[in-house]
Amino acid sequence: MLLIGYGNPGRGDDGLGPALVERLKAMDLPGLSLDADYQLTPEMAADLAAHAQVVFADASREPLPRPKLSPLQPRPPASFSSHGLQPAEVLYLAQRLFGASTQAFVLAIPGREFDVFREGLSAPARHQLQLAVERVLRMLSEPEPDKGRAD
Repeated sequence: MLLIGYGNPGRGDDGLGPALVERLKAMDLPGLSLDADYQLTPEMAADLAAHAQVVFADASREPLPRPKLSPLQPRPPASFSSHGLQPAEVLYLAQRLFGASTQAFVLAIPGREFDVFREGLSAPARHQLQLAVERVLRMLSEPEPDKGRAD
């Protein structure tokens, strides 16, 4: 499985995706490839094609009680540029360019403080980060992930 955490660590809780990658990296889990970046790019499509499953982890402004795992369907990019893509667009490129049959999910991790210019997560976001770690660990141990259920 590939987990891509994206967001800006210099904008408070927007850094939840990369923080999840760092936390999981420290655990050195077999069968889990990790990538962190500020945004999703077309070049990531090749990485997706090399994996059976991918999870896109990002901070969410939605007031969720816990991280939410949702299945992802491909969608063609609205335009091509060097700026970031959406997860569904990267999945589309992986399918079209590389024939990928990757099963994809979005893991939305609720945050609170986004309109700040500082590194570090808020206390509520740190709690949600731990819940996200636990969700990924469950997903790795399940033969078929629980698609789309907020847990």
